[in-house]
Amino acid sequence: MFEFGGMTVVLLIVALLVASLRILREYERGVVFMLGRFWKVKGPGLVIIIPGIQQMVRVDLRTVVFDVPSQDVISRDNVSVKVNAVVYFRVIDPGKSIL
Repeated sequence: MFEFGGMTVVLLIVALLVASLRILREYERGVVFMLGRFWKVKGPGLVIIIPGIQQMVRVDLRTVVFDVPSQDVISRDNVSVKVNAVVYFRVIDPGKSIL
């Protein structure tokens, strides 16, 4: 049987292993920073991160719809016009989008 110290070590190792595993979906990329500096971009699937040394930021690559609120403006010939816009954007390079 394990004594108390041995069981603590086993639980600590299991906790570190669980904290180091991340799953990225097909439409996500992970930007990994090592000690605060950009290191690399990880693809979809299972990603292993060293806790305390590496940090990961998830970036969504899907098209995002941003609705700009409508605004009432007056044109040069003093006509009131209501302007409305919709912006579509998509991240191409995850590393540059975070930095």
